[in-house]
Amino acid sequence: MKEIERKFLIKNTDFKKEATNSFEIAQGFLNNDPARTVRIRIKGNQGFLTIKGKTNKSGTTRFEWEKEIPVAEAKQLLNLCKDGIIEKRRFIVPVKDHIFEVDEFFGANKGLFVAEVELQHENETISTPSWLGKEVTGKTQYYNSQLSQKPYKTWHHE
Repeated sequence: MKEIERKFLIKNTDFKKEATNSFEIAQGFLNNDPARTVRIRIKGNQGFLTIKGKTNKSGTTRFEWEKEIPVAEAKQLLNLCKDGIIEKRRFIVPVKDHIFEVDEFFGANKGLFVAEVELQHENETISTPSWLGKEVTGKTQYYNSQLSQKPYKTWHHE
């Protein structure tokens, strides 16, 4: 029930050629307090209720509990979520011994791409594909719970 992951921006969309699968995700937050985030997600024809705890100092590790729920219930719960439903397409991209999940955001977060890789331990070495960009692990503005409240389109872009 511990999630260890690193997050990165991407340089280009070459990852799409390497993806083995992709699917749409809609998710909202019943609570986005950093100490206890409560998320509702619809992924394809599955629904999920997820609770995440506070992230550690390095930004890589936190408690995560997830339970699959009927998609009809997830749709009803999405209606109770705070404003700012996240819409994205997730690409599954195998890279050597790891699976990268690359999210292409839509709606108010259109233009943002974030890659995540789950790890067994914090200091695990990963292969870095050519499309992988700047690491943003621990940068809270890239958390989905924060993107739902302060979307990418509102940021000052260079």
